[in-house]
Amino acid sequence: MRFRSLVVTLSAGLAACGGSSPPPAAPAPLRPAPAPAPPAPAAPIASDPESIARDVVARLEAHDYKTVAARFDDKMAAALPPDKLEATWKQLATAVGAFDKIESAATKDDAGVHVVSLTAHFERARLVLLLSIDDRGKIAGFFIRPAEAPAVEWQPPAYAKLDAIVDNPVTIGTAPALPGTLTLPRGAGPFPAVVLVHGSGPNDADETIGGVKVFKDLAVGLASRGIAVLRYEKRTHASPAGVRTQKEEVDDAAHAAVAFLKTTSSIDHKRIVLLGHSQGGYLAPRIAKADPAIRALVIFAGSTRPLEESIIAQLKYISSLAPDDEQVRTLVGEAEKFKQTVQSPALKPDEPVALPTGGTITGAYFLEVRGYHPEKIAAQLAIPIAILQGERDYQVTVAEDLAAWKAALGKRRSVSFFSYPDANHAFVAGTGKATPAEYTRPGHVEDKVIDDLAAWIGKLPK
Repeated sequence: MRFRSLVVTLSAGLAACGGSSPPPAAPAPLRPAPAPAPPAPAAPIASDPESIARDVVARLEAHDYKTVAARFDDKMAAALPPDKLEATWKQLATAVGAFDKIESAATKDDAGVHVVSLTAHFERARLVLLLSIDDRGKIAGFFIRPAEAPAVEWQPPAYAKLDAIVDNPVTIGTAPALPGTLTLPRGAGPFPAVVLVHGSGPNDADETIGGVKVFKDLAVGLASRGIAVLRYEKRTHASPAGVRTQKEEVDDAAHAAVAFLKTTSSIDHKRIVLLGHSQGGYLAPRIAKADPAIRALVIFAGSTRPLEESIIAQLKYISSLAPDDEQVRTLVGEAEKFKQTVQSPALKPDEPVALPTGGTITGAYFLEVRGYHPEKIAAQLAIPIAILQGERDYQVTVAEDLAAWKAALGKRRSVSFFSYPDANHAFVAGTGKATPAEYTRPGHVEDKVIDDLAAWIGKLPK
């Protein structure tokens, strides 16, 4: 689901910001003594980043929210005082069940802080807890995202001609640099090129969704038909620190990717195409409007509704599949509260907003797109646009989203619509009503989708 792949964050602004005071200390242990004596020096809760992160989880489970909150830096402390921290942790338990154990841990440096990744097992989910910890032991960010499913070996689809293409590792942007791959047809070029922009959540470069690698399929499929494809890790997958808005999460990297293609000699600079999937499709019109180097636009199951409305619609759909599931019904109610908060005129940029599935995200993330209507921005563009929609998609739907695109753009000769009766949100064919479970099975983007895209791109003006 679109909302389940969001980066859930407990941070004060999806940012790793240093504190201004030394880390607090635990009370000194009690020592029986015949007479009063000066207190022993306080022992630190933990010293190294991994120990601090593990200690935080243990104290949250012990309901020791005051001690955890005391380790926050200034922004975290302002946004998540102990009472809000308690509500957030309990809400997470409602969404995914009780905490069980930490399965593994890893630490890396990112933007001047230590980012500890704890893979944690809960009753109904595996999550990655990402804690940003500065050199003084202050917690500057606490992110929660779904753990990646066990790796399933990707098998090339029938439409891939691997001997006719070559993958080139690249980096996109500099602040931070995002690992990526430019897949080129063999030959001198210049080739038309497509930049792939992810759906919501901390996606890898292949946009792996369970058993499907949407972007890898697009890359090998289109490159096999003479079209270069650039894909890269999403900012919130490679380096989540510092992300407050969807512009920082999505737009900035897309512009950097287009700029990269403009400097690549094997690319036809007059045929650079932006393809946005899901959230990427929602934001693609404004990205294209701001970048004249983008000569064509593909909306790949792009939503026209804001996140808060999509979440409610998805939860209601899932509830219809399992009407006796009390947890889903509860989440529908939480989603309604979430919508009220997000749409409140009083929402502040630094205000933590509770997500229906647990955790919080700051108001800036929603304020930045308040009043944004992608179909209206698309109607202002003079470039060719292709809009693709799976008819079994319950996340971005024919009735709501495709209808809005058609209402805004249906009379434009430069706009093409493609619809696939059997396709879900990942453009994988199936039967019957789509369910969340089907994304766990291996599959590929439909071959007709690849053929239609390649033919449409091939007709773009040179």
